[in-house]
Amino acid sequence: MWTRREFLGSAATATVAAPAQRAPNVVLIITDDQGFGDLSLHGNDKLSTPHIDSLARDGVEFTQFQVSPVCAPTRASLMTGRYNYRTGVVDTYLGRAMMHADEVTLAEMLGAAGYRCGIFGKWHLGDNHPLRAMDQGFHEALTHNGGGIGQPSDPPGGSTYQDPLLFHNGRLRRYQGYCTDVFTTAALGFIEQNRGVPFFVYLSTNAPHTPLQVDGRLAEPFRKLGLDETTARVYAMVQNIDENVGRLLVHLEKLRLAENTLVIFMTDNGPQQRRYNAGLRGLKGTVYEGGIRVPFLMRWPRALAPGRKIGRIAAHIDIAPTLLEACGARKPAQVKFDGVSLMPLLRGRETGWPERTLFTQWHRGDEPQPFRSSAVRTQRWKLVDGKELYDLEEDPAESQDVSARHPEIVARLRGEYERWFEDVSSTRGYAPPRIYLGTKHENPVTLTRQDWRGPRAAWTPEALGYWEVDVREGGRYRIQLRFAPRQEAGTAEFRLGDVRLRQEAPPGARAVTFANVELRRGAGRLEAELVFGGGTVGVDFVEVEKR
Repeated sequence: MWTRREFLGSAATATVAAPAQRAPNVVLIITDDQGFGDLSLHGNDKLSTPHIDSLARDGVEFTQFQVSPVCAPTRASLMTGRYNYRTGVVDTYLGRAMMHADEVTLAEMLGAAGYRCGIFGKWHLGDNHPLRAMDQGFHEALTHNGGGIGQPSDPPGGSTYQDPLLFHNGRLRRYQGYCTDVFTTAALGFIEQNRGVPFFVYLSTNAPHTPLQVDGRLAEPFRKLGLDETTARVYAMVQNIDENVGRLLVHLEKLRLAENTLVIFMTDNGPQQRRYNAGLRGLKGTVYEGGIRVPFLMRWPRALAPGRKIGRIAAHIDIAPTLLEACGARKPAQVKFDGVSLMPLLRGRETGWPERTLFTQWHRGDEPQPFRSSAVRTQRWKLVDGKELYDLEEDPAESQDVSARHPEIVARLRGEYERWFEDVSSTRGYAPPRIYLGTKHENPVTLTRQDWRGPRAAWTPEALGYWEVDVREGGRYRIQLRFAPRQEAGTAEFRLGDVRLRQEAPPGARAVTFANVELRRGAGRLEAELVFGGGTVGVDFVEVEKR
């Protein structure tokens, strides 16, 4: 892979001549676990989403847009234009949602072309340096940790959608209001502050992901429609998202930026819970259409004719190359996209558009297994798990497996998948990225259960894991282990390289601190655990501070 120095050197020559008119602004809105059917645009008669729907009316809708079955892999592909297996991201937690720092992000590429880049909401590609959004090209970053608020990566006291604890450019502070409102308000401020230059806003809500925390009064109208409590809360969260999209569109009009701002709306995967999904089969976590087909709407008044629908297959890997072309920027020579620019389709040039094959795969585990939970998609055909074949032109609901009637198509698509799997797996393999310790960019570093690994790693109280780290500067460190209090006394243990430390953990203790620990420079496995009479369990947090 290329180095950061090599990227910056090539990026300096990556811009094209300035167009006669200023390059467009970009606002990319992505929501979390909102399905294809969670829009009135797609036939949902229990939910009204007029502001999101307006993007299709006033712009372009891709009706066959594909993402990954879960969130972090989708976001890795969106940010890089590459299949997520190339980037190190294979899953959503346990250290599998960290993207290698040498991947060049959309923010870095647009930033090199003169854009100001801000992220507001969910990043989910690494919580620590050098993997954070602020390390990967975003000039302003207001984010939560992990895959969502209400997870083990939350800072203490931060597991709430109302008045959330968030990280602003790496500094933790509490914000007043509901999380989606907070993220949108911050995005509006960023737009106003940067109105004089091209900007890229990545508005990435954690709603309507679980936990379904929303004001019960907002859910009440949906309860009155006879919907169950879960669906009522999801729809209340989606309605709030729609209202915030409306706020954003009004703000662009007020600042006279709407005409030359490309606004994109999409979601990261299908719905987590069963509800109306426009007749699509499957949910989040599956490679059936209900898990991977999502809304994809684009409005750019200056350049795109309104009200068009494009039925060609497209995917998350196409976003980066499309935006680079739209914004008049070229990718660095070292970057190899899997996706293609959709600008010819957006300009109405569908004649001669080549046939494509898209690939999707996801399952739990440190490494993917051939054919397991996989899909191969052409414009007409879809092969699931290497054996089920569906004719999506005739059967969009994937109700009839026609593999027995078309063995030659099954064989062809299996062959394409095998070549793809070998290719993406050979890019860098599946060794995890490492979290840096002892740098000026993040000190102290807090390690959470989001990114630990190992056969016993989980989010349950009795789980046990370890962290793959890289001590960037040797010297003295302060190390604190934090954990839930226990009634019995035990021993806290810390290990990294040749360092082995033990200290008593009295009954009711919440933390144990090791002061003036000498750590050597280099990569290693950091282990921290509590040993009690009943066994060994992991800690909740490890704080490592260079002295």
